[in-house]
Amino acid sequence: MNRATDADPRDILPLPLRADLPMFSTVMHLIRSFLLVALLLSSAMPLRAEDPVTIFAAASLNSALGELLPRARHPDVHLSFASSSTLAKQIEAGAPADIYLSANGQWMNYLQQRALIDSTTRINLLGNKLVFIASTDRSIKIDVQTQFNLSDAFEGRIALGDPSHVPAGIYARQALRRLGWWNYLSDRLAPSADVRSALNYVARGECDIGIVYATDAMILDEVQIIAPLPDSLHAPIRYPAAIVAGRDRPAVRRIFAQIRSDSAQTLFSRHGFTTLQEEAPRAQP
Repeated sequence: MNRATDADPRDILPLPLRADLPMFSTVMHLIRSFLLVALLLSSAMPLRAEDPVTIFAAASLNSALGELLPRARHPDVHLSFASSSTLAKQIEAGAPADIYLSANGQWMNYLQQRALIDSTTRINLLGNKLVFIASTDRSIKIDVQTQFNLSDAFEGRIALGDPSHVPAGIYARQALRRLGWWNYLSDRLAPSADVRSALNYVARGECDIGIVYATDAMILDEVQIIAPLPDSLHAPIRYPAAIVAGRDRPAVRRIFAQIRSDSAQTLFSRHGFTTLQEEAPRAQP
């Protein structure tokens, strides 16, 4: 007996009766129409926009990155600025940063030791310099020599990034110690949450002098550079950049490449930074 004759007649559905054929045909037509409309709608729907690229960057990079990646031309890029230490702690706490640009190696090392950055992408991107500043309506002279008495050169307090964690303040403390001035000034400090805040303390006249990056001193007409601090007085100022661990994707790679591009280097130079394209990272104090 073949398989066809083995079937139970009760398992074979009867053909629709002649009177049922119009209804059957109508139902099948409606099903086909519904599937066709669903297919057309799905093809017409826009693709989901890719998640924005979020960059956590040191406060001193605000002006340069704002010009390099303006919101009008890069609505898919979110820029967040603060002290390098604050941003590193936020990344450690799970903040959704894709790219991290620090103002020194210490906080990049902090994240790398915790496997929170992709170390294969890490480079030293930029350099900077420290300067003494005062408001433009003050006449203050500073001679950056160990024998100079800085305490008598100004009144009030000196603004700088908090030397316990802000890179600009850490470099400033190194320089003041090397000059033998730190002990005489430690009770006259006005530590700030980041270097831009120190800049504003001086611009608003809340502090007579301050120590900031040369790039920051360039952005406000209310302040003047009164003396540069030689590089030999502090560790090299380096801005390492890296992609955050687990955040690597085409959009992030594209923006990271743009930050490293020749045109970006030209822009950073115009803002007063030293360009260090592809310099190998070194440990920072």
